[in-house]
Amino acid sequence: MSRAEAMRRIQTTGIVPVIRTRSAELALRAASALREGGIDVLEVTMTVPDAARVIEGLIKRFGDAALIGAGSVLDVAMAQRCLDAGAQFLVSPGFDVEVVRLARAADVAVAPGALTATEVLAARAAGADLVKLFPCAAVGGPSYVRALRGPIPDVAFLPTGGIKLAGIADYFAAGAFAVGVGGELVDEALLNAGEDRKLVERARKFVTAARIARHPLLSKEHESP
Repeated sequence: MSRAEAMRRIQTTGIVPVIRTRSAELALRAASALREGGIDVLEVTMTVPDAARVIEGLIKRFGDAALIGAGSVLDVAMAQRCLDAGAQFLVSPGFDVEVVRLARAADVAVAPGALTATEVLAARAAGADLVKLFPCAAVGGPSYVRALRGPIPDVAFLPTGGIKLAGIADYFAAGAFAVGVGGELVDEALLNAGEDRKLVERARKFVTAARIARHPLLSKEHESP
């Protein structure tokens, strides 16, 4: 899948779940629950044990039905391992120009992390497809997205960190391209308790919230009996 195709998938779905678990088995279960709940973009963080194998497994399991990416990519060596595993997009907590260059050379979408305007501009100049604003909620949430979009309107922002279901509409109203969601969606306690169905239902709620936030007229359809 090309960078352009990956970007279209991310924008259409609007939700990028951050799968961060303490075992590969839990990560695979989380991914399956999220996909069943309607989310077809899945970010597996490199903090998951044997993350590369998880990425490979999910690509084989879902094929074109899901876009599988790697998160918490810290350096170019780690980025290469992700690409070797077949990762279709890369997400980093910070900005490393070599990671961006590697991803672009491989025609893989990349979202380096940034927080300040200076960091956002550096990522933009390097050719980042998206800029992950992290940790976004801690510095103002939607108001911070809106403040950055004022002088830098041509950047696709992926706010991540502390985003909750109730705030989804505010982030899209502020101009987010998509939102990254971690523990509010991928709850490891539910997985440990065998409550995978609750993750499915959470995923459905997030998908619906994103859909309505970007297409307000659909809210009436959703509320209809």
